[in-house]
Amino acid sequence: MTNFSTIYKLSVVALYCFIQVYGSSCPVLDCWFVQERKGRGGGLTGATSQEKSLLRIRRDAHSLGAEAQRQPASDISPDRVYDVTDPAATLCHPALSAPRGSIHKPQCEINPFLPQPSTLKWATALTDSALSPVYLQADWLSVSLQGLDGQLIQSSIMRAPTATKEPQVILSVSSKTVSVKSRLGEPVLLDCGFWTDSSSPLSGSGFAVEWRYQFRGDGRLVLAYDGKTDRLAEMQEEGATLDFEGLHEKGNASLILQEAKVRHSGTYICTVFLPYLLAQVAMDLEIVEPPSLSIYPSPLPLAVPGQVVTVHCEASGFAPLSLEVSWEFTGADGTSRSLGSGSLTGHRQAWDGTFSQRSKLELDTSKLDLGRGGEVTCVAVHSGGTRRASVTLNVIGFSTPSIEDSMAMVGVALVLYGLIKLVSWTFISGSDEAAKQEKKEK
Repeated sequence: MTNFSTIYKLSVVALYCFIQVYGSSCPVLDCWFVQERKGRGGGLTGATSQEKSLLRIRRDAHSLGAEAQRQPASDISPDRVYDVTDPAATLCHPALSAPRGSIHKPQCEINPFLPQPSTLKWATALTDSALSPVYLQADWLSVSLQGLDGQLIQSSIMRAPTATKEPQVILSVSSKTVSVKSRLGEPVLLDCGFWTDSSSPLSGSGFAVEWRYQFRGDGRLVLAYDGKTDRLAEMQEEGATLDFEGLHEKGNASLILQEAKVRHSGTYICTVFLPYLLAQVAMDLEIVEPPSLSIYPSPLPLAVPGQVVTVHCEASGFAPLSLEVSWEFTGADGTSRSLGSGSLTGHRQAWDGTFSQRSKLELDTSKLDLGRGGEVTCVAVHSGGTRRASVTLNVIGFSTPSIEDSMAMVGVALVLYGLIKLVSWTFISGSDEAAKQEKKEK
């Protein structure tokens, strides 16, 4: 019994060590170190330099995992190998770990970072004192990452004691909603979470959050919050809010748009401020609404050979702008063929920002072999989905009548013959009656 208990305890310890070493290991990140080159005389030019670099991630400052002990490639300078301490394992997300042998790897860029106070009024309270703390006298780095398959974007600010290559993560901002699509009128959640190192003297002085919108060079403030004084900026977009409880308790700075509108399509930037520090991530939101189709006139009038029948199709209430409209014809035998795109009008924009567009199709029954007719279909292809609308076309009096049309014509002939006989009989009967009446009077 004692031996079994000892073996069991040793197994548990071994399993625990295995999990600590392998199961929770952090990735080694291949990065590019990017910085501006200094021109002659110390001036800065627009050119930048890129150097291969390596981030070996560890959860505490005293150990490196088995993977993190991997030696850098020969083309990486020892000055660009960093042993990063990340207590919260923000850099250990599965999306940042590429499978062995895979050519697809996370994107990683490192830049020098200069701590400085913010001039934005919702972040100025973080640096009321004009004195910079001695803590800022160090080497600061900014790391921007994009995970595999667009699962994650992250920005981290790291501090390394001067002239060392052992930085520690101080602030991390990340998002799991790199690209979001939404229908009109639906609520939208843009994810943004942040973490701060509680051991840093900067973390106890509060924080601030800013959400900004950009689209084709145009930008606006969506929402800003001063976490130190618990105040929102006066300029706040209607329908935009934060989960303030989750913001303070869990670092959940996600933006909530209560009702998606066309004007919400664009890029959203989430920025988190600490005293002298900031980190931000950007994500794209696209409002996608498929079109509604209508065909007129409906039903179509009867057509005869040689007649030109005009059909209109209107696509309305769609966003974004891109739309492809085409026409199809399905005959009585079930075969389909394309009739082209017809004649398209320009786009019109409605009050809610959605678009509409019309297509006109002219069916020349003397040039098109339409048989006895069939189904005319308008097809609209849009990023929100494909929509179809159909109307029936009937052609009569064509050169090769079918059995049904022949029977119909015989029926019409019989009806006409009956009407003629009835009129003739009525006329003859009336004449005979008049003759009899005239003879009687005489």
